[in-house]
Amino acid sequence: MRHIQQPGPVVEARVQWVEARGRAFPMELRAGARLLDAVQRGFAAAGFASGVLPLTNAALDPLAYVMPALSPTPDHAAFYSAVFRPEGVARISSGAMTFGSRDRQPFFHGHALWREADGKLSGGHILPEETMIAETFSVHGLGLDGAEFAAEADPETRFNLFGPVIGQASQLAASARVFALRLRPNQDVATALELFCQQRGIASATLHGGVGSIIGAHFADGRRIEPFATEIAIRTGRIMPGRDGGPEALLDVALVDYTGALAQGRLQRGDNPVLMTLELVLEPD
Repeated sequence: MRHIQQPGPVVEARVQWVEARGRAFPMELRAGARLLDAVQRGFAAAGFASGVLPLTNAALDPLAYVMPALSPTPDHAAFYSAVFRPEGVARISSGAMTFGSRDRQPFFHGHALWREADGKLSGGHILPEETMIAETFSVHGLGLDGAEFAAEADPETRFNLFGPVIGQASQLAASARVFALRLRPNQDVATALELFCQQRGIASATLHGGVGSIIGAHFADGRRIEPFATEIAIRTGRIMPGRDGGPEALLDVALVDYTGALAQGRLQRGDNPVLMTLELVLEPD
């Protein structure tokens, strides 16, 4: 399996996780607002400080984003491109967001694919501080009670990365048992999720959110993405009972690689290692 050497020491625990309660709820994100502010208000109105949501059918203008890129120094295994700011409204087709905090302030980690005003298809990592909502749209988020995603210094990758931490539990009607997860580098996404579920007796589950990066890509239909630095968003994810009786992860993703090429499809189990990180919420059935 593909492997990229990270600049820092390998952290022993390869899955960072917090068990919590969760609740799905609708939110309306209104035109004219900064995307970060609208998402923060949506979660706060439902009583949550953190959670995940899909990004689909959103119209953004202005949109500011970066793509994965080669690192100019050995300080990181990969890096970010310069900032892109396309003219006009960009319409998102697939994407996912993790909402939490950085430096104790609201922040999000969001990856998506979209069509720009001139028809160009593109994708990348949306910058929270500069991106605005062009048209009001609605989504269903999943809020976390008892866990939060917070950006912290990661010694292995030398980036500040979102990961789950214990959060304040409330008396909200958040009745679903969930696990907030972060997968660390150089482990296959499906295998890591299957092992996590197997160790806890979880036979089936739904995955919510899903933002991160993998080393190239190998799809179940045989397609391969060779450029090693990608950014992905999980479009749909399920854990199902497999033929051998154990859990089996089915992951459909959208991605952009560092050349700007886009791809979508189901990942091949066992051959899609994490590059930097992958955060998501797992809800057992």
